Amino acid sequence: MGTPVGSSAEGVGDEAVREATGRDRAEWFALLDSAGATAWKHKHIGSWLVAEHGVDGWWAQGITVGYEQARDIRQPGQRQDGTFEASVSRTVDLDTGAALRALAAIVTLELDVDPLALNVTAKHPTARFPLDGGEFVLASVSPIDDGRSSMGLTWGRMPDGSRLAEVKVRMREWLRAVD
Repeated sequence: MGTPVGSSAEGVGDEAVREATGRDRAEWFALLDSAGATAWKHKHIGSWLVAEHGVDGWWAQGITVGYEQARDIRQPGQRQDGTFEASVSRTVDLDTGAALRALAAIVTLELDVDPLALNVTAKHPTARFPLDGGEFVLASVSPIDDGRSSMGLTWGRMPDGSRLAEVKVRMREWLRAVD
């Protein structure tokens, strides 16, 4: 159901990686292979890119995740702890408080679960919904210039990746329901 979850490389192009870091992914991956990084933990790879090659932390994280996916150390959607996570977002013509209240109402209705917390006054308002088995849905909203907001939903702590595409389709429907 739905489209599969994309890899880390699908979000940012190789030209952007080269411009920001001086190398494209293939060059970074070859360098990491020669250093033996397939045997390293996630944090070690990122730290090595920063300390040894001066890569900005944000870019080091992206290179690290891309490397782990390319070398079958991590699957798309998989977190460091082995659980899986899916995220979707949408821009709406609402301020952050109104956007979060509307989104939280839809998620509450769809999941039949009240949020643990609903913080509409923060700069980046959030609502967290607990689910069975330790899974959760996090609704978040960030301000955009001109009074619009970027709404996001994350479904986290899934034990495997079998439901990623299905969950993304479901959460996209919830986002579309916000007027």
